[in-house]
Amino acid sequence: MTVGHHIAVQSLASLVASGDVAILSGAGLSTESGIPDYRGPLGLARRGTPMTFQAFISGPEPQRRYWARSHAGWTRMSSAKPNLGHRAVTELEQQGLLAGVITQNVDGLHSAAGTRNVIDLHGRLDRISCLGCHERTTRESLNARLHAANPDWLAVAVAVNADGDVELSDTAVDGFSVVDCLRCGGVLKPDVVYFGERVPSDRVDASFAVIDRAAALMVLGSSLTVYSGRRFVVRAAERGIPIAIVNDGFTRCDDLAAIKLSLPLGEVLAELVKSTAALVAARC
Repeated sequence: MTVGHHIAVQSLASLVASGDVAILSGAGLSTESGIPDYRGPLGLARRGTPMTFQAFISGPEPQRRYWARSHAGWTRMSSAKPNLGHRAVTELEQQGLLAGVITQNVDGLHSAAGTRNVIDLHGRLDRISCLGCHERTTRESLNARLHAANPDWLAVAVAVNADGDVELSDTAVDGFSVVDCLRCGGVLKPDVVYFGERVPSDRVDASFAVIDRAAALMVLGSSLTVYSGRRFVVRAAERGIPIAIVNDGFTRCDDLAAIKLSLPLGEVLAELVKSTAALVAARC
């Protein structure tokens, strides 16, 4: 870390140490846990198109393709552990400095790290919902059912995408059997918001409430390309509260940031926690 970056982290620490900080996190926070983001440091879309809600509900073949790819990637996805960045957010919360955490991620790693006040804006991959009766079940139970329905199915997962699926050959997909809801026979879907699907209004309202009670906003690992997350940065700017962005690459809201750091998040956040702890202790 350069001297200039170190000074910027100290400025960020001064902002955070004042307390009531809202955090908005994106896929870049989970890359150090082995989960790739949708966009690289240059903000360019990666290969592969995420499943859209319209495609998923269009018929059994897209659903077969999704569940085959998701089942192949689930072992690696479920084994991901919180990294330095997730643990740093938990430590900031334990220091009493946060107004709340809004995450665009569906990996559940904030909660796994011990953060309590988390809004999973786009849902969680470890939860399953039926499109018919809306019953919710665990991914663990579905995983067991899919294994039982496909005892001889083999597929090699080369790399896991941010939404948990992988690229598979047509042959592997064609040989996969999908299971339905045990309660009503309906179509099962991960309890996440697909592209083209609306975020539930209660989560949006709760997220705006976090921004409205915050004294500052810190964005972690999001290019803010998608409006779903960017609207909260716009809200913070409208309220006139300072915005800090830590992202390995540019974002669509760089012009709104009082502080911008383009560095790996684990490194920055580990130093940030130490600095804020020292500042808080000095004030006591």
